[in-house]
Amino acid sequence: MTSQSPSSTSPWRALWALCIGFFMILVDSTIVSVAMPDIMASLDADINAVVWVTSAYLLAYVVPLLITGRLGDKFGPKRVYMVGLVIFTLSSLWCGLTTTVASLIVARVVQGLGAAAMTPQTMAVITRIFPPNGRGAAMGMWGAVAGIATLIGPIMGGLLVDGFGWEWIFFINVPVGIVAFVMAWRLVPSLETQSHSFDWIGVVLSACGMFLLVYGIQQAHEAKWGALIGTVTVPFVIGGGIVFLIAFVLWQKFTPTEVLIPLRLFKDRNFSLASLAMVTVGFGVTSMSFPIMLWAQNVLGYSPTQAALLLAPMAILSGVLAPFVGKLVDNGDPRILAGIGLASFSAGLFWMGALLDRDTSPWLLMPPILLLGVANGFMWAPISSTATRNLPLKDAGAGSGVYNTVRQVGAVLGSAAIAVAMEARLAANIAGAEAAAGGAPGAVGGVGAGAGDAADSGLAESGGSMASEMGGGIAGMPDAIASGFAHAMGQSLWVPATLILLGFVAVLFFESPRRRVRG
Repeated sequence: MTSQSPSSTSPWRALWALCIGFFMILVDSTIVSVAMPDIMASLDADINAVVWVTSAYLLAYVVPLLITGRLGDKFGPKRVYMVGLVIFTLSSLWCGLTTTVASLIVARVVQGLGAAAMTPQTMAVITRIFPPNGRGAAMGMWGAVAGIATLIGPIMGGLLVDGFGWEWIFFINVPVGIVAFVMAWRLVPSLETQSHSFDWIGVVLSACGMFLLVYGIQQAHEAKWGALIGTVTVPFVIGGGIVFLIAFVLWQKFTPTEVLIPLRLFKDRNFSLASLAMVTVGFGVTSMSFPIMLWAQNVLGYSPTQAALLLAPMAILSGVLAPFVGKLVDNGDPRILAGIGLASFSAGLFWMGALLDRDTSPWLLMPPILLLGVANGFMWAPISSTATRNLPLKDAGAGSGVYNTVRQVGAVLGSAAIAVAMEARLAANIAGAEAAAGGAPGAVGGVGAGAGDAADSGLAESGGSMASEMGGGIAGMPDAIASGFAHAMGQSLWVPATLILLGFVAVLFFESPRRRVRG
């Protein structure tokens, strides 16, 4: 067992160093969607192949999170973080240099593995270098980075693609990765490691279960819940994943040796409720942008960059609020703060969904967009800080791994669910519009077919590409169809808005920190 005192290192400097890398890997979860049409044209690939540029990254990212969190406990979070950062940075260079879509997908898998090694370490270091009563502000910054990165990705992607080409959405990671490595090496302390034995059976069971579950969810919409490979169906794959995960839980419960994920984590009410709430947050943050981007591009005729800039006020406001909310977490009631965030999130999505139409002014959307900014500012820090407040330091890595895993699983579920919701509402609204606009069957049919084809192609993974598939823009879309399309996008937002209410109820049952605080 080795240790190095972190007292000579400022916790806040260490946090800033970690947040650079954390921001980079989360941006890469969303930045590719804007570049899809350019990648398709440059690499001569169809949409189903290019969708895997995003799917492969998310799959490689989420599956190992349970394992990499525990690796941080065993080998030290700084060491595992820096190894992951090197892998991520070099694979980013590889992504930009690829000349075929197959090699790009492989490079994205490696990039996702690097991201999986980094992510749990950021939260684990915060848990270990900040005291419980001073952790709220740190979690506020961590949460602000998580929320803003997801929103900034499409904006940054649009600017880089328009200005330099799709390769630069990956090349930009190289200098950022080098800076992040130097800062982590100098500013992040080497923390005490735990002499864990490694649960290899648990590793195999959790990896197989997570892979089958996430892969099945990702592909369910495109395969229409039918066959995936030969006679292997989506329900069979998802069911197999659930069986593996049940076996994993039973192994963790009954094995006499040290396990990968101590189930005692879930005896802490706050950790369990925060994990449930974070599933709904991951679901909502990932799914909400797709309908908004498609409405702006296909109905208003915006470019991808212009569409992404619609959400800029939300990102700015959440970035301003998050540090202040973090300070409130240390002395306030997280139930109230997280409740404000999740209630604002749900209300903002319901409000925006009701406003979307073919002639809705973007200025009319500013109030719900700002309400979503309030939501992002208020929900991350209270939920994250409460999740880890009572955990023993020896379980910091395991707890961080579980917490980040449920967030990413929520994101995958949101991505799949919003595709189903958009397709269902497009079918209902555009079918009605076709009947109402029977005088223009060619134009109407073309838009309806394009919408269906785009949704069938797994559009939840590639929101920006639908504009090109539909012939894009208000100029080519009859008023009746534009209205039906806009209503479909708005109504699909009510799916995450409804699920987030479950997270809202969960945080209301947080145990007050005044009743139980770990010393």
